[in-house]
Amino acid sequence: MVTIKSRPEYKFDRELVEKTVEGILFKNGITDLVEVGLLVVGVPEMKKLHKKYMETDEVTDVLSFPLNTPLEFPPNLGGKPLGDIVICYPVAVQQAKANGKSVDEEMAFLAEHSCLHLLGIHHE
Repeated sequence: MVTIKSRPEYKFDRELVEKTVEGILFKNGITDLVEVGLLVVGVPEMKKLHKKYMETDEVTDVLSFPLNTPLEFPPNLGGKPLGDIVICYPVAVQQAKANGKSVDEEMAFLAEHSCLHLLGIHHE
């Protein structure tokens, strides 16, 4: 189960993002009911989270909070909580333009990348 929380003015294909996360889980052998929280925020919120949890005083595109993290989002709805993803919408929009992608593609990419982190799969 993927729970997405976002401001209404942040326009992106929520169904695509949800299906992307579910696809990554399935591809990596996660067949049990799990919960992934996805929060879409603005620059000030992301900068605050980045400083609090990563001790870096700048904005970033995405943060991952694996199981049992301080954010405790979303509330337990019956599945095993896997973790939380926070995406900075304005940064995603900038990156989409810079990379010649749609905002939907960039949001799905960031969700996929962060979901892999929740699973313990990291890039170099």
